[in-house]
Amino acid sequence: MIRGMWSAASGMGANQMMIDVISNNLANVNTAGFKKSRPDFQDLMYQTLSPGGSRTSSGDQIPNGIQIGMGAMPVGVQKLFMQGDFKGTQNELDLAIEGRGFFKVISNEEEVYTRAGNFKLDSDGNIVTPNGDKLQPAMTVPTSDAVTIKVDKAGTVSVVNPSGQATELGVIELYTFANPAGLFSMGHNLFRATDASGDPITGLPGANGMGTIAQGFVEMSNVDVVEEMVAMIMAQRAYEISSKAIQTADSMLQIANNIKR
Repeated sequence: MIRGMWSAASGMGANQMMIDVISNNLANVNTAGFKKSRPDFQDLMYQTLSPGGSRTSSGDQIPNGIQIGMGAMPVGVQKLFMQGDFKGTQNELDLAIEGRGFFKVISNEEEVYTRAGNFKLDSDGNIVTPNGDKLQPAMTVPTSDAVTIKVDKAGTVSVVNPSGQATELGVIELYTFANPAGLFSMGHNLFRATDASGDPITGLPGANGMGTIAQGFVEMSNVDVVEEMVAMIMAQRAYEISSKAIQTADSMLQIANNIKR
């Protein structure tokens, strides 16, 4: 009975973490470039009272052993990098990646990566994120004589002056990883490369499996609200069932304590 209480308590803790992850997903349902997370769980060790295949005193083989599990535990929270829906904005600095890849920006002198393409111009004409992190490779838009900024699918950035003449500023490079789920989430829509993700692989949009650039669109969160609500109900019910198991074990202990009365 004591074992059952601890096993059920571990189940409550695991489902509490699941609710925490779901809550964060739902909180970011309207966050540009956000990628939802999914918790992964595994069962704990087992207490083996009788191993399967052992022999009885008469020489017969026991087909099934007796193993009692000790509960569940979380082993990871994985980012799922499926494509999010596109939202048309007609803003010339809103860029969405159709397919694989990340933008690279400089944040606090560190190279980091993002899927959120809601870029702005700072006072010097640099293309930056809403937090002021500069897009890499860095490009400066001559705002004094630029009328329109054009970005094609291959990432080529051009400005058109009042006379209609286009000047090419450079090409936006994209980056991908062998294991994107291994990236470290920094918040602010930013990710840092880790040993688990592998080193960044550089490529041009539309080449070698990289995605292409869509100007005038923003990639929204890939959170499915209905799916998250169903998962929340399942986690709530699993949490409730585990709490009932604790109450049942407690009632059984109370019965055992009252035998002598």
